[in-house]
Amino acid sequence: MNFARVFGAQPGLPKAHLVSVEADLARGLHAFNIVGLPDKAVEEARDRVASAIKNSDLTSPKSTNKKIVISLAPAELKKEGAAFDLPVALAYLLAAEELSFEPSGKLFAGELALDGSLRPIRGTLSIALLARESGIQELYIPAENAREASLVSGIAIYPVRTLREIIFHLSPKSEQKITPHVPAELVAPETEDGADLSEIRGQESAKRALEIAVAGGHNIALYGPPGTGKTMLARAATAILPPLSENDMLEVTAIHSLAGELSKETVMLRPPFRSPHHTSSYASLIGGGTVPRPGEVTLAHRGVLFLDEFPEFHRDVVNALREPLEDAQVSVSRARGTATFPANFMLIAALNPCPCGKYGTRDCTCTPQAIEKYRRKISGPIADRIDLWVQVGDISPESLSQKQAAKSAESPAARERVKQARTKQIARFSKAKDVTTNADMGPKEIEKHAALTPKAEETLMNAARAMKLSPRGYHRTIKVARTIADLAGSETIEPSHMLEALQYRSREL
Repeated sequence: MNFARVFGAQPGLPKAHLVSVEADLARGLHAFNIVGLPDKAVEEARDRVASAIKNSDLTSPKSTNKKIVISLAPAELKKEGAAFDLPVALAYLLAAEELSFEPSGKLFAGELALDGSLRPIRGTLSIALLARESGIQELYIPAENAREASLVSGIAIYPVRTLREIIFHLSPKSEQKITPHVPAELVAPETEDGADLSEIRGQESAKRALEIAVAGGHNIALYGPPGTGKTMLARAATAILPPLSENDMLEVTAIHSLAGELSKETVMLRPPFRSPHHTSSYASLIGGGTVPRPGEVTLAHRGVLFLDEFPEFHRDVVNALREPLEDAQVSVSRARGTATFPANFMLIAALNPCPCGKYGTRDCTCTPQAIEKYRRKISGPIADRIDLWVQVGDISPESLSQKQAAKSAESPAARERVKQARTKQIARFSKAKDVTTNADMGPKEIEKHAALTPKAEETLMNAARAMKLSPRGYHRTIKVARTIADLAGSETIEPSHMLEALQYRSREL
C-alpha cells in the first residue's frame, strides 16, 4: 500500500471541521511535505512525527528513500495547531504498511512529543461534537483531554498516552487495548466563590435591580461615587446566577477549550464571569487577529461581562459592543478570513458620575468640559442598549457599623427567586429558536408572551412620550417589566411592574 487516509479535525467556532489526512508514498529522492494550507505548527509536524515514530521502535520517515506527501483536505481550509500530529503519523504508518487497521468510523487528534507521548490540545470538545455529528463511532485523543471530550454522549472516547499505545490498540493481532473513558458524573456547585449580597451594606434598590437583571439576562449599568459597592454588586451576580444547562455547558466549555482557557480536568458548569481591564484593546475585547480569534465578549457567552470604569475604555471599543448587545453575536473580518462568534452575555457596566467621582459635591474638581467629555464616551446607541440604569449612592456610617446584627445570607433566597423566574422563561420559550430569557425576545416574542393590561399599556404610552423612548427603549422596557412580573409570579404585566421598569430607563448620568 502506498496510499492511506485517516480522519482528523480542525477545532473552530462555531464548530470544528472534519479534515481528511491523506498520505502518499512514492519512490525517489527523500522528501516529506505537508500540503493543504498548513500553518507553521502543522508544517513542523514533520519533525515531531518522524521523531515520535523512531522513538516508538518503528522506521522513521526520514530514513526511507521515498517521497512522502501528506495532504490535508479540504485544501482551502486553513489548518492550525498541533492536533494533526497523531493522524499524520497514523496515515504515514498505514501507507508504509507499518500498521494495518480499518480507519473508517475513527477520528484522531493529538500533539506528539519527540518521545512518542501525547500532549493535550485545545478545542477537544468541539472535535467531539463534530465526531458525533459526522457519525464517527470512536474518538482517539490525548488522555488529559478525555474528561472534556466525554461530555459528548454517543461516541466512544479513547484516552491515548503514547503513539506506541495506540499502535498496539489498532493492530488486529495485539491484545493490548485501550479502555474507553468512563465519564464521571458532573455536579454543578450551587454557588461560585464571591460576595454574598448580605455583605453589601445598604444599596437595597441596587440589589433589587441586580436581581431583576440576572433573572431576565438584562444589561445593567451601576453608576455612583467610588467605593460605594459597584464592583461588589457585580461580583455578587455570580452568586445568584443559576448553573448552565447541558447544552449551554457544552457550548461554553467548547469556547473556553478552543481559547486555551481551561485548566486540566476543568469543565464549565457555572456561567463565566469576565472582567477585562479598561486598557483592553479592541481585538482582545471583541475578537480579531490575523486569523480571527474570539475575544472577551465571546468568552463571556452565556455569562457575565463586567466592564469596570466603563467610560475609561477606548471609545471605539465601547461602540463595538453595539453588535453583540443587539444580535448576541460578533462578526470579525480580516484579510485571512471571516468568523462569526457567539456573544450572548449579560453586560454589567460600572461607572462614576464624573472623572473624579465626586460630582454634585463641593469636593468635585472636574470642569464642565471634562464632565461633558467623560459622559460623551458612552454614546446614545450604547446607552439605549442598557436596560437598567441604577444609581449606587453613598452609604451612611451607621449602615457600615460593624456593631449591627449580622444578616443572614441574602444570595440563596435571591438565587431561588431567579431560578424560579428562569424556569418560567425556559418553559415560555421552549418552542422559540435562540430565545431562552426575556432579554432575548424579539418583537414577535414580545407581542406573544409579554401581555400588558390596558392600564399598564397606558402607563407605558404616557411614559414613552414624556421620556422620548426610542423603539428599542420601548421594547426593552417591556422586557424588563416581563421579568419583574415573572419575579412577582404574575402572568400579565401590571401597572406596578411597568412603573418599576420605567424608573430604570431614566438616566441621570
